[in-house]
Amino acid sequence: MKISNNPNTSSAITGFILLGFPCPREGQILLFVLFSAVYLLTLMGNGSIICAVCWDQRLHTPMYILLANFSFLEIWYVTSTVPNMLANFLSDTKLISFSGCFLQFYFFFSLGSTECFFLAIMAFDRYLAICRPLHYPTLMTGRLCTNLVISCWVLGFLWFPVPIIIISQMSFCGSRIIDHFLCDPGPLLALTCARTSVMEFFWAIISSLLLFIPFLCIMGSYALVLRAVLKVPSAAGQRKAFSTCGSHLTVVSLFYGSVMVMYLSPTSEHDAGIQKLVTLFYSVGTPLINPVIYSLRNKDIKYALQKFLEIQK
Repeated sequence: MKISNNPNTSSAITGFILLGFPCPREGQILLFVLFSAVYLLTLMGNGSIICAVCWDQRLHTPMYILLANFSFLEIWYVTSTVPNMLANFLSDTKLISFSGCFLQFYFFFSLGSTECFFLAIMAFDRYLAICRPLHYPTLMTGRLCTNLVISCWVLGFLWFPVPIIIISQMSFCGSRIIDHFLCDPGPLLALTCARTSVMEFFWAIISSLLLFIPFLCIMGSYALVLRAVLKVPSAAGQRKAFSTCGSHLTVVSLFYGSVMVMYLSPTSEHDAGIQKLVTLFYSVGTPLINPVIYSLRNKDIKYALQKFLEIQK
């Protein structure tokens, strides 16, 4: 990885500068306190769901096992960005090494990919539970659930290594300043010496496949769920069926809505401020909100958390 002032002259450098959220020193300290609180609340919220599922034997079902894995994923997803962001708030140089930048790049996108796959298999689980209730115990076995979980993690971490390695081998010209709080493909490609239209197109293709394949699976699952629910004669039965899907649909809407805005259009079209806000929402905001969504709309989770807290007291 090199940086140069022109395509013919290059020299090795130690890293990039992440601008983050430029503001006076007092503002940086305030942001540090704010995001520290958000990070701790995210860890506590997702950790409490994991503890509730592990502690309560009644929650040892595929639906809650998937939810616990999803919460575990959210902890690492937010950890891939926020600790470095907090360090930058207190740093004068705001420097991140080349290896640190591309490691963050890899883990951030790999964990995001894994989240897409998890949302898809959670929708598939709801489809089986609602559309095939009598066969659900024999179809969604513990072995199948374990295989699906492992597949999500493996596929997520195998999706982006090739393009990230290609980008890491490019030469970077002129400024090494990244106007973002993380190492994102748009700002990185903007610093390369050669034209990156081919790489941007390739990135758009693999990002689109990653987003649309799980998204179509989710939409297909819920189309079948909707058709099955509408056949239920009683309004109470319909409400009960929809209530089991409401939390997941809300999470899907928040995550996919922001991610599609970010990565399904050319990277150069986004203003730096918009990039930061949208990325901040799905990388920091949704991991904070998700435990609230799942716990508020799920009586079993709330009951397990209450019992767990009572025992701890």
